[in-house]
Amino acid sequence: MQILKTYARLFVADLDTALPIYESIVGAPTDLRFGFEQAEIAAVGDFLLIAGSPEHIDRYRSTVGPVIVDDLDQLIAQLTASEAVVTGGPFTSETGRFAYLRHPDGTDVEYVEWSPEVRARVLG
Repeated sequence: MQILKTYARLFVADLDTALPIYESIVGAPTDLRFGFEQAEIAAVGDFLLIAGSPEHIDRYRSTVGPVIVDDLDQLIAQLTASEAVVTGGPFTSETGRFAYLRHPDGTDVEYVEWSPEVRARVLG
């Protein structure tokens, strides 16, 4: 199992206002933009921007990540063997598969295995 990418999760009021700033910092256009539940998400460089009303996005604030991995099942097996607990998933989304795990130290992390199409688009 290999970690392919880790994002800094940022919460913004409006993607259309925030994205130009991050595209300027990164020097590249947005890699991904999609709706997820009642939030809107965009990835640019190593930033993951989450926009939506507080009642819809506050629950994501306590989770670290997403951490993009090449094999979600292998990661889950490795971490649960080390006493991590799956707290959600695995689920399927527009970008691939994801799961939430609580590490033995109490940290909640979102892990994602991108679909081949998303992986090729973002990582080349």
